[in-house]
Amino acid sequence: DIEYRLSGGASNTDPAAALGGAMSTVAGGIITSGNANNLWDDVSSSEAAAGDTEYRGFYVKNKHATLTWENVVVWIDSLTSSADTEFDIALADEAVNVAMETIANESTAPSGPSFTRPTTKGAGLSIGNIPAGQYKGIWIKRTVTAGAAAANDSGSIRCEGDTAA
Repeated sequence: DIEYRLSGGASNTDPAAALGGAMSTVAGGIITSGNANNLWDDVSSSEAAAGDTEYRGFYVKNKHATLTWENVVVWIDSLTSSADTEFDIALADEAVNVAMETIANESTAPSGPSFTRPTTKGAGLSIGNIPAGQYKGIWIKRTVTAGAAAANDSGSIRCEGDTAA
């Protein structure tokens, strides 16, 4: 009953356009685990040579019809597989069930959140409760080190919580 969804507007299906704003509500806006480029595009040779920092916004949604998802925590479950890239996460400043801010482009940081790299549930970012049918925005910052080598890179983020059922 949990979904990860792109930001970028109700009809967005393009991960490159996941720059905050409203949550995508269409089927193509669901972020599917294990799919290549499900949130990031490939790093171009010029980005790898110069280094690059980019941002994406997504939502975690409680799809359950009646149960509140309680004490939700988000963390980086698996760091990137390349030594030349890393990512950090931040909770959107906006409350649960409120659209996150929109950034001008993928190189512009959101104005309020502080990015960290929690790699365990215990160090994770506390979202709190997400009532049935509601959502919370999360930002990801990807940093590519200047001179990065070509790699088939991946990493993952995890959310966990409880229900009172």
